[in-house]
Amino acid sequence: MQEERITLLTDTGEAVEFYVLEETKINGMNYLMVTDAKEGEDGECYVLKDMSGSADSEAVYEFVENDDELDYLYRIFSELLEDAEVELQK
Repeated sequence: MQEERITLLTDTGEAVEFYVLEETKINGMNYLMVTDAKEGEDGECYVLKDMSGSADSEAVYEFVENDDELDYLYRIFSELLEDAEVELQK
């Protein structure tokens, strides 16, 4: 699997790097499933929602925190990653 990386800036300006596992578009919204671990390592997974507006020069992501939305997206990403060598656990 290719290690595509994304760097997010926190509210305090700290750069945090994540590895993109998968991306999808649902109902016009772009979502990323990212992890803080390199390939072959165990790590935490997070789902990010693209909140960018048409005037934004760079993508603006926020962590999905709504439990119902996370459960739905977890099922979608599980299916998308079914053939990849990624094991998702809730």
